[in-house]
Amino acid sequence: MRNVISVDVEDYFHPSEVQSAGGLGVERWKTLPSRVEDSTRRCLDLLARGRTKGTFFILGWVAENYPGLVREIAAAGHEIACHSHLHRLVYDLSPAEFRQDTLRAVKAISDACGVTPKAYRAPSYSVVKRSMWALEVLVECGFTHDSSIYPIAHDRYGIPGFPRDARTIETASGPILEVPVAAVRLSKSHVAPVGGGGYLRLLPYAYTAAGIRRLNVEERLPACVYFHPWEIDPGQPRLAKGALSRMRTYWGLGSMEKKLDRLLAEFSFGTLEEVYPV
Repeated sequence: MRNVISVDVEDYFHPSEVQSAGGLGVERWKTLPSRVEDSTRRCLDLLARGRTKGTFFILGWVAENYPGLVREIAAAGHEIACHSHLHRLVYDLSPAEFRQDTLRAVKAISDACGVTPKAYRAPSYSVVKRSMWALEVLVECGFTHDSSIYPIAHDRYGIPGFPRDARTIETASGPILEVPVAAVRLSKSHVAPVGGGGYLRLLPYAYTAAGIRRLNVEERLPACVYFHPWEIDPGQPRLAKGALSRMRTYWGLGSMEKKLDRLLAEFSFGTLEEVYPV
């Protein structure tokens, strides 16, 4: 079964755990040494080794400042998608602010590579129950796919009980295909995340592999898996503060690339558009 592999293209100072440290607002981003070009090229090399095409959810800010990188991603044959413009959590925005941020990102990405993204992923999976209105805005902005919902319980994101399979969501402005990040049901009341990212980086490889295998074999469902360029960059500056934030952000950086190489060798992956054509 073919699964979805996706890359959320952002720099090491963009993650929510780092932003929560304070003092790292957008006005400071250009003063920090960027690592996104080198780390994203490592992602491209990794996928090339695995002979795999993936979906790259690109931050509009990255596209504005490094348009050549976006062109490299497109030229390598990967799907071009949108990860917002300024990595602001959806539920912290009004619908008007969200629309403005999204349209600015779409313009930056399409200006960079000539491709208008049709798939969206919210920063930190911040489409939750109180921000489901975002799906209607995405339809209005021309999106056909969304992958912003994690059907788990978490302190920052997630919609516990949300269906774990991809399905069309009807909004007042039209339909959008929602592709949740991979999660497996362990019991009637417990669902475990197996969609990559920190769960692949922090936990043993066998945990993620077993989860994907269970989805593919027992439930006949594709798994939607993600990672970030900064997650294969052990040399990045450590900006997150607090024991929990630093653990979530920096543990496992040295082993992540090897885990991803193994994942690509053991499972079949493709783009969101390939696995879920509309």
